[in-house]
Amino acid sequence: MAVFARRIKNRQQGRQNIPLDRMLADGVQRLGLEIPAERQQRLLDFVQLLSKWNRVYNLTSVRKPQDMIGRHLLDSLSVLPYIEGPRVLDVGTGAGIPGMVFALVEPEWELVLLDSSNKKLRFVRQVIEELDVPNASVAHVRVEEYRPEAPFDTAVSRAFSSLEEMYQACRRLMKPDGRVLAMKGVYPVTEVEALTDPDVLLDVIPLAVPGLNAERHVVMLSPR
Repeated sequence: MAVFARRIKNRQQGRQNIPLDRMLADGVQRLGLEIPAERQQRLLDFVQLLSKWNRVYNLTSVRKPQDMIGRHLLDSLSVLPYIEGPRVLDVGTGAGIPGMVFALVEPEWELVLLDSSNKKLRFVRQVIEELDVPNASVAHVRVEEYRPEAPFDTAVSRAFSSLEEMYQACRRLMKPDGRVLAMKGVYPVTEVEALTDPDVLLDVIPLAVPGLNAERHVVMLSPR
């Protein structure tokens, strides 16, 4: 057991010694995405801001920038192929994840980052200002009370509660052919079975996130 524990520790230390830009570039390549180097750098700038503000505002339980690459950036980017723009809503964005990630890599999209926590949205506003992200805006409101000027192509969330609650809260915000995406860990059997209308379930897609040793899925719902 001691030898095995040392091997795990050595692998973890090895990952910590890899430069952040290389970690991100390798992860993007393994995801099969094509993201220009300058946009990858903007993602790294976002991680640096998140790490800096996190020391005071406790925005995320992930403390090290090296760990933020996999657990925040690559986890968000793994869902990117299933996002349809140009209008995208991030429900319960928290520290801007995944919405800010999408805004930084898809400048032609329009991202609205919604959350009821003004403390976390202060950080998101700072990111928008410091990194100059004109295609992102914040909405400080509960999703049930949100009244957008125009419907969305995609609503996505990594921090919302159940599938049924997300579906009920987001369906009125969507275009008729839009989609609601819920980022989950293990296959959410109980939540899928609890949907009042099973026909709104379009797909449950397993995701492989580089550097993340955990199950990840994205659940796709129709807002019909």
